[in-house]
Amino acid sequence: MTSDLIEVRDLGKSFPGAGGAVPVLRGISLSVRRGEVLAVVGPSGSGKSTLLYCLSGLEPATSGTVRVLGRGLEALGRGALAELRRDHLGFIFQDYNLIPSLTARENVALPARLAKRRVDAAEVDRALADVGLADRAGFRPSALSGGQRQRVAVARVLAVRPDVVFADEPTGALDTESGARVLALLRRAASDGRSVVMVTHDVEAAAGADRVLVLRDGLVHRELVRPDAATVSEAIAHAGVRG
Repeated sequence: MTSDLIEVRDLGKSFPGAGGAVPVLRGISLSVRRGEVLAVVGPSGSGKSTLLYCLSGLEPATSGTVRVLGRGLEALGRGALAELRRDHLGFIFQDYNLIPSLTARENVALPARLAKRRVDAAEVDRALADVGLADRAGFRPSALSGGQRQRVAVARVLAVRPDVVFADEPTGALDTESGARVLALLRRAASDGRSVVMVTHDVEAAAGADRVLVLRDGLVHRELVRPDAATVSEAIAHAGVRG
């Protein structure tokens, strides 16, 4: 069994622009190991979220290869790719992606229902309790604060225990205490051969990762191993300097 859940070689991604294709990622190679939390940081416009979407198959790469759980994403059809995401990957988005008509409990249970798996009610309630929302299980998203909605999105991932969690700014809408709680849960999720890939502007969150990739202009500018927050902050600042 390989120690890498994700293997990327020479990943390039461009988007159409008025003057032709605009490159956002420019030949990135990386791996995500079993049991690790990998944080991706960098100045605005460095390609962080685009990288996350390409690694998870939400955006197709323009060039290069992305292998997830040993499967090359570029070779998968739409159905196979959707099945891979449904059965093995979990997502925490900045905009939460909760269903407005469902309660918090129903939103957390939704991935299992969509996969036609038995819903473990105890696991759903445990996930909500873990993020401090046991008393909000019956509330719809409109009755929750932005931070509470973010924690529901985290609970939804925790309940299904995916092989890889992709998190885009998982602490962005949270206060310090709630953010620390979510980060501890994501750390716990990176166990039993599972991993977390997290894009963040929060240097404290990044400092809790096993490795930190610092992007600049669509390239890996630096790789940091278990850095402190000051080191992450300095690396981001340096990546933002041009000339």
